[in-house]
Amino acid sequence: MSILGYFLLGIILFVVLYFSADFLLSRIPATRAPMAYADNGVKVFLLSNGVHTDIVLPIQHKGMDWSEVFPYANTKGRDTIQNWIAIGWGDKGFYLHTPEWKDLKLKTALVAGLGIGESALHVTYYKALEEDTYCRATKITEAQYQRLIDYVMQSLEKDAQGRAMLITTEAQYNEHDAFYEAMGAYNMLFSCNTWTNNALKYANMPAGIWTVFDKGILRHYPPRR
Repeated sequence: MSILGYFLLGIILFVVLYFSADFLLSRIPATRAPMAYADNGVKVFLLSNGVHTDIVLPIQHKGMDWSEVFPYANTKGRDTIQNWIAIGWGDKGFYLHTPEWKDLKLKTALVAGLGIGESALHVTYYKALEEDTYCRATKITEAQYQRLIDYVMQSLEKDAQGRAMLITTEAQYNEHDAFYEAMGAYNMLFSCNTWTNNALKYANMPAGIWTVFDKGILRHYPPRR
C-alpha cells in the first residue's frame, strides 16, 4: 500500500508541476517581437480546433508555392482554387486513428505520450478564413515568413529526391487535406502545440518559452477589436 501511495503521489506531483510549468512558461515571452499587428507585411493565421494548432500561410507568396511541396492532387477533392494552407505537426498514430476523441484508444495515447511513435505533418487547404476565437491573424516580415518556411521544411521527412513523402491513407478529415511523413517524435513535453510555438520562436514572432496547449499560443495573439 505504501508503494502504491508513493506512486499515486508521484503522479499527482507530476500533473501539478506539468500544468504549473505550462501556465508560467507559456506566459513569459520567448522573443522580443512586439505583441501587436504590423501595418504591412505577410498575412498569416494561427488556427486552433480547441486543442491543436496549425500555422496558416498563403499558398503563393513571391517565390514560394506550397502547392508544389504539397500537391493538390494528394487531396481527395483535388481543388486547385485555394488561397491558404494550414500546416500542423503531431503524432502519426493520433492523426490517422483518432479523428474524434471518442476514437482514442489507450495504446494510441501511450505511444504518443511516451514518444515512441512516428510523426506526421497534416496540411489542409482553405479558400478563405475568418478571424474568431480560434483563428487569429497577424502580419509578419518577409524574413520572418522565410523562417517559417525553413522551419516547416526542416520538419518534413523527404525522399531521395528531396520531396515530401505522402502518407497514403483513407483517414483524411475532409476533401482538402493530406498527411506527410515528418521528423521528430511527439511526447508529453513536445506536443503539436510545442511544435507550433517553436516555429513562432524560430521566426522571432510572439511566443511563450514553452507550452503544450493551444491557449499558450493564442494568448500572444489577442483578437483585434
